[in-house]
Amino acid sequence: MVYQSIFRQDIFQQKVIIITGGGSGIGRCTAHELASLGAKVIILGRDINKLEKVANELAKDGYQADFYSTDIRDSAAIKETLLDIIDNHGRIDGLVNNAGGQFPSSLDNISDNGWNAVIRNNLNGGFYMMREVYNLYMKEHGGAIVNIVASVGYGMPHMGHTGAARAGMMNLTQTAALEWVHSGVRVNAIAPGSVASSGMETYPDDFKEILKKRRDQVPMKRQATEAEISSAIAYLLSDGAAYITGHTMDVDGGLPLAKENWPVPSHDNCKAFNGFHLYKEPEFLSSK
Repeated sequence: MVYQSIFRQDIFQQKVIIITGGGSGIGRCTAHELASLGAKVIILGRDINKLEKVANELAKDGYQADFYSTDIRDSAAIKETLLDIIDNHGRIDGLVNNAGGQFPSSLDNISDNGWNAVIRNNLNGGFYMMREVYNLYMKEHGGAIVNIVASVGYGMPHMGHTGAARAGMMNLTQTAALEWVHSGVRVNAIAPGSVASSGMETYPDDFKEILKKRRDQVPMKRQATEAEISSAIAYLLSDGAAYITGHTMDVDGGLPLAKENWPVPSHDNCKAFNGFHLYKEPEFLSSK
């Protein structure tokens, strides 16, 4: 079995699409979906072993993928990687700015180093990728950029550092959409809510308990699958979204709509979509 996308299998034929943070979670899932739709996928990340594993998964399914161990916090390293991609593949049609990372902490306990590490990864790195992809290729040829942010509209307790960085990326998305539209470049963002992704396994046990309880706060009474984020990414990269730019698409199960004066009863009527044949829900979510 290979990835079961809802989209036509050839919509990205001959397209070269870069995915940062492609070694796990949403990035890994997106790599599988875009490859199944005809794209030549190039995954970036810091852990070469994870990237190689995903490339081998794709090869087993009959797809090709290149991978580069690249630190997106280093603009010179990004430029070197992108020049090599252009030299080898001749083009860059899409960028999925997915790489990121954070740790749970209240604001009063975040150190300078902790704050700066998250900002460098989730804001600076995203900007460097956008700027270099535009200057080196898309400025003359057009393209599509999708930034992965987060649902931050009502604050982000326990995650104030990443909330600030993601809000910055949302503004960058709008600014770049306007500044670069004359080059035929569309820039959009996806703001996931709580996603049952492999990245959850890295959190401490007390925060995992918070994540389990969060399902009941969501009107749909569940968390998103990785595939539900990937399908939104695929849409915004596709020609079907040709008239959309500067937009942040919320994929959050209706969480911002939750109201104390309108409690949603427990239900299981909002079934999940999962086209990713290798997806595994984090084990702690199913434990009591």
